[in-house]
Amino acid sequence: MDLTLQQLRLVLAVHDAGSFTLAADQLHLAQSSMSRTVREVERKLGITLFERTTRNLVTTPEGAEFCRVARRMVEAFDAGINHFEGFLAGSRGRVRIAALPSLAAILLPPVVSAYRTAHPEVELSIEDGMSDEVLHRVRTGVVDLAVTVVPEPLPGLHVRPIAADRFCCVFPPSHRFSETRRLDWAELADQPHIAFERTSSIRQHAERAFATAKVRPEVVLESRNITTVAGLVAAGLGVAVMPGLVLPLIGFAGLEHRALGNPEIRRHIAVVRDPHRPLAAATEAFMAAIGQTQRGADPLAPETTWL
Repeated sequence: MDLTLQQLRLVLAVHDAGSFTLAADQLHLAQSSMSRTVREVERKLGITLFERTTRNLVTTPEGAEFCRVARRMVEAFDAGINHFEGFLAGSRGRVRIAALPSLAAILLPPVVSAYRTAHPEVELSIEDGMSDEVLHRVRTGVVDLAVTVVPEPLPGLHVRPIAADRFCCVFPPSHRFSETRRLDWAELADQPHIAFERTSSIRQHAERAFATAKVRPEVVLESRNITTVAGLVAAGLGVAVMPGLVLPLIGFAGLEHRALGNPEIRRHIAVVRDPHRPLAAATEAFMAAIGQTQRGADPLAPETTWL
């Protein structure tokens, strides 16, 4: 049946008002126009919606059932349009983010807190993973944004730097490094080394720094997990190098740290997106929330700065 939303609204107005005259007044329409619309709906349906008398108007059983169906349709349409208007305004919708675990735990929480306050009806999801994993997700459109370390140019992706952190050596308080105020990478050459596995961006940065310093430490153990590396160091099995942003995650281990120099290595942290995929307003608002947090947030962690 070819019925318009406006026709459904007019039939409901007559049913609710119990009068063509009252319904026409409420909608600021001519009564003759209301009558023609209802007759057209009745013609298309092949039923009588209202019994008309000189004194009152009664909805027929068929008309009452039709009005129940029409009301559900109108309410569903109005709810959908309301949601879509919110989507266009950025107050509704969905934002999907992939991030390195340390960034998801330390960098994103103040951003998410501010964003949720301003956009409570937006569905927000954060997936953590290794650097290659989060970049794959943004390239394939599984997520809208990736928050990750960017060690090199990323062809085909838009990169917006947001923070940087410096690499440090971590060690137990009883270690002789506790007596030094600063360390160079070369001083780690004779130390047993607890390394991150090779797929880790931390490992990749560290290997480039060791190569620049022309040293190759003895790797005694490897792990993918930050807390595992910290636990092994706390047990006296070796030292490790970590970027500043992960230091709050290893407080349980009671380790000390010193920033590493010669060379001074910093990770560049960025928001990455596919420029060929248009951003919804809610996602653009999340990008804006990152900028607001950069300008107004407290320091993130030792050896870490917002850009």
